[in-house]
Amino acid sequence: MAGVRILDLSIALTGPYAVALLGDQGAEVVKVERPGIGDIARWIGASVNGMSALFQVCNRGKRSIAVDIRCEAGRDIVRQLASRADVVVENYRPGVMDRAGLGYDDLRAGREDLVYASLSGFGADGPYASKSAYDTVIQAYGGFAANQADADTGEPRFLNQTAADKVTALYASQAITAALFARERGQGGQHVQLSMLDAVVSFLWADAAGREVLMDADDSWASSFVQNFRPIRFRDGWGIVTPTSDADFAGMCAALGVDGADDPRVATVGQRRQHRELTGQFMDRCRVAAAELTTADAMARLEAKRVPCGVVLSSAELASDPHARAIGLLEDSTHPIAGRLRQPRHPVMFGAARPPLGGPAPALGEHTDELLAEIGLASQAGTLKDDGVVA
Repeated sequence: MAGVRILDLSIALTGPYAVALLGDQGAEVVKVERPGIGDIARWIGASVNGMSALFQVCNRGKRSIAVDIRCEAGRDIVRQLASRADVVVENYRPGVMDRAGLGYDDLRAGREDLVYASLSGFGADGPYASKSAYDTVIQAYGGFAANQADADTGEPRFLNQTAADKVTALYASQAITAALFARERGQGGQHVQLSMLDAVVSFLWADAAGREVLMDADDSWASSFVQNFRPIRFRDGWGIVTPTSDADFAGMCAALGVDGADDPRVATVGQRRQHRELTGQFMDRCRVAAAELTTADAMARLEAKRVPCGVVLSSAELASDPHARAIGLLEDSTHPIAGRLRQPRHPVMFGAARPPLGGPAPALGEHTDELLAEIGLASQAGTLKDDGVVA
């Protein structure tokens, strides 16, 4: 992505995180924020000296300019910044950017190569288009909350993370890259539109809506084929065993000392599908046996049989796990405002190299003067600040 310029007009998590991933891959990013308050993500969750963890992760390596787009002078500055950008990203409600004169049709005038990404909650059409949509709203409407419902009470449960935002960010980063690829092949720029609802439903239905996908399927199986997966308790902790293949199932039983896995009624995946009650009994016996073992002993036994298994770790525990340390899964650095940082490395290897993470997330308006100078407004910086247009 080196040489690609992105103007980030987005706030909170979805747009900023998508752009941060592209920034890791070399894109140069300018982030436009509102004077005084900035991106709301600066104020959410754990923070040090006013720099939140959320803002750091989603805005690393960007340059910040504080511009009030509620006034025409501020909008003119954004237009000038956009004229230098390959990509513009925004995640306001449909129509907001158009009414501000900063929509796709406004900014692509004379710029047929512009890639403009609009991210929204429910999309640009339909009765819910204008609804405010934070992560929990989409988790509820899109199916995440129902998918996580308590098996006994049916009470919907939300994931303890902004999963809808992050899933949308991943789709968005891929879509922006695809649009740039199309541009490189001579197809010009385009308006990329993505809703959180579309992203969540696309993500969820791959494995959690079997009966909805296969409309003629009977109701003997749950729509989500992982619905009944449960952690296994060991003597000193928790883990998971996923016996999918015939070898996995036989290996699990052997590792935990549960005999009878050669019973033809459970010997093959087809038979286990037919004899689900008996298969469940075997799983219950395995759970009882596992509770007598330490986590280390259970993992050693299961791994010796090449059974897919793992221990349940918190984020803090993961940081000290020997595998995570050996592969450099987390990277330590220092932020000039927030102090010590620990962040996941960029997840993708490109050949033999992994993109370095972007540097520290910027202070609000940290690069205002620098960016004004780049668009020829250095001499007006003082007046613009006095008038409250920039900060």
